[in-house]
Amino acid sequence: MFVFVCAGCGASLTVPLSQVALPIHARQKYGNGIQLPVLMESGTFAVDPEPWGSPWRSWEDIDQDEAAARGVYAPVHALSEGAPGAIVIAPGEVRGTVLVPENAGGYCCGLDWGDGPNMACEACGLPVANRIDDCSLWQAVWLAPDAVRRVPVDDADTATLSWVEALAMGKGTPPVAPVARWGSLRGLDHWWSWNPQWEAAAGRALAHLLVASDGRPVTVPQGLIADVFQRALDALLPAGPQARRVSLAGPGLPAPDTDADILLVPTHPQTGVLWSPTGPAASAYPVPMPFGVWKWLAFPEPHLPLPASGTMPDGVLRDDPPAPRPHRLFRLDPSIFEHTLVRLPAVRSRWLREILEDRTQHLRAGLY
Repeated sequence: MFVFVCAGCGASLTVPLSQVALPIHARQKYGNGIQLPVLMESGTFAVDPEPWGSPWRSWEDIDQDEAAARGVYAPVHALSEGAPGAIVIAPGEVRGTVLVPENAGGYCCGLDWGDGPNMACEACGLPVANRIDDCSLWQAVWLAPDAVRRVPVDDADTATLSWVEALAMGKGTPPVAPVARWGSLRGLDHWWSWNPQWEAAAGRALAHLLVASDGRPVTVPQGLIADVFQRALDALLPAGPQARRVSLAGPGLPAPDTDADILLVPTHPQTGVLWSPTGPAASAYPVPMPFGVWKWLAFPEPHLPLPASGTMPDGVLRDDPPAPRPHRLFRLDPSIFEHTLVRLPAVRSRWLREILEDRTQHLRAGLY
């Protein structure tokens, strides 16, 4: 475990934290005027390895070889020239900082990236972080990598969980969640919708599914996986024989079918490392899924077992109906889909580049 301290004066800026994998939805912007919850769980931090923030360089000003060296293989609007390695934590884990109002930015419903770090070290005044809580953004504090240092905490160690332990301790992420909007004339407006985390996870996974397809049709298991992926796959890939077959695989599941060409597998909740099968399935293309989303697909949970009042006997569940289904078909997150696809070398092929560039058709088809 670590405490983050000010690089200028050494003052402590956080409580002790343990590192976890960066959530795929960390930089997600969801909808318009939506109130999103806190990004990180209490007691954790994650590191974004990519540069983020100003200054930005437009694609026209970037040499393609330079972009490829940075792991970007297709045109994007702009690339950040900021420092890589920003650290994200929950807002409640911050200590010894003050808000810098003139750099706060945003002011739609809250704070956004503004004009630079909007939090400073209380002891020496060094700008150290950005507090984010504007509408449609996940609430978080992003520590500037060049303004803080991580210091190990004595006698505190967090071991990396085995896959068996992760499966026993990790939580599933439900596919449907209540979403709230700011600014309604009726006050705080909320409804049941597809979980933004699922839409982000599907955006990344679809990019990998397209690469794994090699331009052939792809079929996925019936049920929730089909609700999430099949419509997009059918719209973006040709129909015909010799479809590539997708299977769900991971810890706690039976060995994947030997005829599966593509596997949906979890990423480790702490390290982000992909689960790897053994045996004949080891040659299948692994498509990463966030652990919580994968766990719900592999081991779906019933609706929440809440006691009606007081203390209920063991094994007795409240007889409430499950959360209602969303009123629209599933739509993946286009920004995360494109962010992932341009960073896969296979996007250099003509057919994938055409998919990337034909966003109007995808919007018309309701995929985004």
